Amino acid sequence: MDIATIFGGAAAILTTASFVPQAIKVVKTRETNGISLWMYMIFTLGVFFWLLYGIMVMAVPIICANAVTLCFSSIILYYKLTEKK
Repeated sequence: MDIATIFGGAAAILTTASFVPQAIKVVKTRETNGISLWMYMIFTLGVFFWLLYGIMVMAVPIICANAVTLCFSSIILYYKLTEKK
């Protein structure tokens, strides 16, 4: 395994894992007041496109990282969209 693969794998794990605490907090508290709706809509769409790209080039690390990130960001976006004002 080369150094680029190691750094790429580490980056995928860290950026994907960074959404876990926020997703847990949103699910537990059902509060998304401090979260930008536009940011999460744009981000989630971007992650979806990264997932499609990974599928098109058959890059397993990109597919895995973005599939998991898409799940977490979609959960957060769902709560943001359904938040009671």
